[in-house]
Amino acid sequence: MPAMRTGNVTEKKYTYADYLLTEDEKRYEIYEGELIMVPAPNTKHQRISWEIEFIMGKFVKENNLGTILDAPTDVVLAEDVIVQPDILFISKERGDIIKPQAVMGPPDLVVEIASPSTSFYDTVKKRDIYQRYGVKEFWLVFPEEKAIEVMTLDEGIYREFASAKGSGKVKSKVLAGLDVDLMEVFGM
Repeated sequence: MPAMRTGNVTEKKYTYADYLLTEDEKRYEIYEGELIMVPAPNTKHQRISWEIEFIMGKFVKENNLGTILDAPTDVVLAEDVIVQPDILFISKERGDIIKPQAVMGPPDLVVEIASPSTSFYDTVKKRDIYQRYGVKEFWLVFPEEKAIEVMTLDEGIYREFASAKGSGKVKSKVLAGLDVDLMEVFGM
């Protein structure tokens, strides 16, 4: 088992090469050299993820826009920053960043579904990571609130592009023309 963070002391700074050598089947991400175990999502999370991926995937395929992938897909943003977004989109123009083992660079769009156990990491740290590495669009999904926030980069800073809570639709700037109805996602 790899050494992991305990308290505020990190035993080792991890890189992508170290990450590839982890010997167990657990899910990990690396944030600035810190190895973070990511718990398996619950069934509610997975159902919501599937609904969004299905809606996005159908739109992307019908319009020949690129590729949709889901977790666990490694996204290598830097040698010491590896994440596994719940859902990611890469435009066909940037398809060359998709390699057999991982996505080597920032996707055009990522979706993170907030979980109670990883809420701060999903909503604050990952937002900062995606903003810093130039992910054009970041979706935050809140299952308990039945809400989705869509943020897009504007001069290097995320700004809200669309949001809905309880009912209504959200839209995408990166996937222009895509509208996602919260009723379809959350099954209210």
